[in-house]
This record gives sequence, structure tokens and C-alpha cells, in this order.
Amino acid sequence: MPLSITADVPPLSASDDGVVRIAGTRIPLERVIHAFLAGSTAEQIVLDFDVLTVEQVYAVLNYYLHHRSEVDEYLIAAECQAADARQEIERQFDPVGIRARLIARQART
Repeated sequence: MPLSITADVPPLSASDDGVVRIAGTRIPLERVIHAFLAGSTAEQIVLDFDVLTVEQVYAVLNYYLHHRSEVDEYLIAAECQAADARQEIERQFDPVGIRARLIARQART
């Protein structure tokens, strides 16, 4: 029986806001890649994200290893976007003294 040799499409999908997620889940690509780069195996990643299968994680890691420069560019852009969002939130809602304000609010109720 001949073996069918084809390239599988990675289980990734992009949302309307440009976030790349593992297809069929809400897990962003960067969570899996950061776990991998921190030393986690595919099996450990599956344990951390129980909605993922080991096949999905291996497929995503395979995609990353074959498209490292493009994925790294995406990760850098995503980190910059997150930093911008964090700065905007902190500008609107001053985080300094938040613990004291929350305790004071709780004491009033």
C-alpha cells in the first residue's frame, strides 16, 4: 500500500482582531510557543492546556520550527500590542495604591 505524503495545514486560525489561536480553541499561539521556548514538551503543554491534543501541539511546534522568523515577528508584534494596551489601561486606571483602594472599598461595604 503506497504511503500518502502530503503537508498538513497547521491547526491555526486568525481572529478578526488578528490574534492567531489554536484552531477550535481560545488558546493563542504565543502561549504554546512561550511554553515550548521555556522548555516544556508537547505533552507538558497538553497537560497545561487540556483543550489541546498532543497532535495539535506537535503540529503547531512543527509549524513554528519551519516558520520561525515569521512567527517570531508575530510574537514581537503581539508583545508590543499587549504593552501598548497595558499602558493605556494604566493611564486610564492608575494602578498605584490599588490594593489600598480595594481594601478601603471592601471596608465600606
